Amino acid sequence: MISSVEDNGEDFWVFAYGSLMWRPGFDYLERRQARLIGAHRALCVYSFVHRGTPEKPGLVLGLDRGGNCRGIAYRVAGAKRAATIAYLRGREQVTLVYREVWRTIWLDDDPRQRVQALCYVVDRGHRQYAGDLPLDRQLHLVRQGHGRSGNNRDYVLATVKEIEAQGYRDERLHLLAERLKGVRESGS
Repeated sequence: MISSVEDNGEDFWVFAYGSLMWRPGFDYLERRQARLIGAHRALCVYSFVHRGTPEKPGLVLGLDRGGNCRGIAYRVAGAKRAATIAYLRGREQVTLVYREVWRTIWLDDDPRQRVQALCYVVDRGHRQYAGDLPLDRQLHLVRQGHGRSGNNRDYVLATVKEIEAQGYRDERLHLLAERLKGVRESGS
């Protein structure tokens, strides 16, 4: 539980897999590539606030069970712990579609460098959980989505750009990004 460790004064880690990778919005001491085992990045959350509305939902990323996820780990100073967690809750917990949990992550993919990190994992029982939607449905939702934080298309493209900057690909997100840009792979 987060509240039991909020004010212990120790530095802590935050695991980012979506917009937190390219727009963290909080101060940090260190930024490292990291991997989380047991969950994967998926466009599996209907966005009713940040990238859509209840009437015209967008689609945003969640950590869904199974697989693994490469992302970014931020080390935050203990003195900024309470303020950072409050900021993250205000940003990530607007509709409570994510569960706030501590998970083990591997820094720089090195099994000797394991740390506990704050993660936001999708709640599969929440009404905004979209599950594994077909590409055409994802494309429709992302094209229509616009919310408090802007255009849903820009969110997807910025996330793909950050993934590429880290030196890897997320095949499903990259395919969606190509479609959003109007590029089709041969045979599509």
